[in-house]
Amino acid sequence: MEIVARATVVFFFLLLLTRGLKRRALADLSPFEMILLVVLGDIVQPGVTQEDSSLTGAVLAACTFGFWVTVTTWATWRSRRLRRVVDGVPIVLVEDGRPIEAALRLEQMPVEELFEAARQQGIDDLSAIRLAVLEPSGRISIIRRS
Repeated sequence: MEIVARATVVFFFLLLLTRGLKRRALADLSPFEMILLVVLGDIVQPGVTQEDSSLTGAVLAACTFGFWVTVTTWATWRSRRLRRVVDGVPIVLVEDGRPIEAALRLEQMPVEELFEAARQQGIDDLSAIRLAVLEPSGRISIIRRS
């Protein structure tokens, strides 16, 4: 039972940790960030299972994580308020061709990254953008002017 409690605590800690990361970091991981996430699994594992290296302990910890992922997914599907807390909300980055500095500052996103997203969608000038939105997934959606 102790493994279930430890896995539950670690699950919610990791949920808070990933919510604390900027969205764009989760969308396009740099090699360093990918290494960090892989190593993070090895770092938290002893805290979940302690000295228990049994198959039962591993299955119990994995099932606990699976249970909380399922519960969180179901709860965010049912509750708009919880979805906003867990998944986040879209943030408008460009409106009518003008970057919104406060939003860029909030997400610590340099304007060059915004230009890169525009170029990836075949847009060479921000004035051609009616709306650019940083989605909760970390992707930037761009709607061109008509």
